[in-house]
Amino acid sequence: MNSSTHTQSQPAQTQPTQAQPITDEEIFAAHEGGKLSVGVDRPLASKRDLSIAYTPGVAQVSRAIAAEPDLARTHTWASRLVAVVSDGTAVLGLGNIGPSASLPVMEGKSALFKTFGGLDSIPIVLNTTDVDQIIETLVRIAPSFGAVNLEDISAPRCFELERRLIEALDMPVMHDDQHGTAVVALAALTNAAKVVGKELAGLRVVIAGAGAAGIAVAEILLTAGVTDIVLLDSKGTLHAGRGDLAGMKAEFAERTNPRNVAGGTAEALAGADVFIGVSSSTVPEEDIARMADGAIVFALSNPDPEVAPDVARRHAAVVATGRSDFPNQINNVLAFPGIFRGALDAGARRITPAMKLAAAAAIAELAEDKLSADYIVPSPLDPRVGPAVTAAVASAVRPGE
Repeated sequence: MNSSTHTQSQPAQTQPTQAQPITDEEIFAAHEGGKLSVGVDRPLASKRDLSIAYTPGVAQVSRAIAAEPDLARTHTWASRLVAVVSDGTAVLGLGNIGPSASLPVMEGKSALFKTFGGLDSIPIVLNTTDVDQIIETLVRIAPSFGAVNLEDISAPRCFELERRLIEALDMPVMHDDQHGTAVVALAALTNAAKVVGKELAGLRVVIAGAGAAGIAVAEILLTAGVTDIVLLDSKGTLHAGRGDLAGMKAEFAERTNPRNVAGGTAEALAGADVFIGVSSSTVPEEDIARMADGAIVFALSNPDPEVAPDVARRHAAVVATGRSDFPNQINNVLAFPGIFRGALDAGARRITPAMKLAAAAAIAELAEDKLSADYIVPSPLDPRVGPAVTAAVASAVRPGE
């Protein structure tokens, strides 16, 4: 059996167009009854079919798995099934709306897994925010699936939850709000640097937002060789002299900001090459104007970017957002379906930094043939993306991972 969606194949590549406004009636009609169903991919048209698919034939398969547990990987759907897990505490731009209200988002995520990665997945929303309880629940039901996509779980709990689940489960685990965003941001920045004629490693980068996405973007940029990164939270830059930092913020205050920049966005952006916004903050135009020549601005907050794209373009050479109605959409769907598909295809037990770097490189490479200030990543609807990321990630898996 497999989960099915209304769309089963990769759509053709398209560019953003000025579409007709979407009405509330259209939205609610599309979600009525949910967006997922379960399909059957074996015939059940005769008594013989029933005897093979269910009793008595299924008992032979169950006995075989009981005797040789590894057969579950080849004779059930579990090894190809992704659990999309949320507690509803950090949903899109809606915040802590709870598990039931988050379920339409998780259904949508499952639909994306099927459409863009060819993977079955199942939404699981949990009526608890306790990290211990979430881990216990997933460990107990782990025989039912082969990978975990954590989704819309608030920081800083998401860091501990992901780390401990990776240790507890012998399967790929990834918090997409962190690492999907980071992978696509790195891909986009790789190509944006080429457009403006700068070396990636030499960029001075400012990241507004020190939550799940901001920390992950900083992490992957450090791994890629960028050394001058300044993170900001609502109180200003993270630097070694701040006494109010703890946890991941304290760690990254030590690992970033080599010039020990203090202050807010104005001080951080003075002479900066790159601004990456992954918060709900607003950045004044005068701060963007303080950036270096050939500046790059990724204003990724949705639905309202940290700085309006038309304003950013007055001062920046390359501008990207998280929205589909502007050029250069930084969209996680470019990354997560292929990352999970590649990991599962290769039988990986973990999603490693090398696999994330490989995914970013594959995404960036797909845009190189038409690279310009308005085209630094492929469209999320480009049918080449899923297969390219899948192949790159699978190739990056090392024995024992």
